[in-house]
Amino acid sequence: MKTPKWLKPGIFGALAGAVMIAVAGFSWGGWVTGSNATRIASTMSHDKVIEALVPVCLDIARTDTNRAAKLTEIREASAYKRRDIVMAAGWATVPGSQAPDRDLAQACMGKLELDAS
Repeated sequence: MKTPKWLKPGIFGALAGAVMIAVAGFSWGGWVTGSNATRIASTMSHDKVIEALVPVCLDIARTDTNRAAKLTEIREASAYKRRDIVMAAGWATVPGSQAPDRDLAQACMGKLELDAS
């Protein structure tokens, strides 16, 4: 079938418009691909779980009989070793898990430093 001459500009215009809408949607419209949405949702849920577990970490730290010595050790340690001290103290180990969580230790350390100041 042969397309009439008057239809070709309309087809090209529709194709150009579709491309421009897609570019605008992904650039400024907030559209994301499925894999990007999954990655964003996974990151957000991980952050929210860590945020929810910080009070557990702080409670474990509050009930530790050796709290004062460990807080002193954390304050005296260099910045990059503080998280490891919180992990070694067992404060970042959630009940029911086998190992401490690095992200939880980092978040808990920030709250502990506020309490210790």
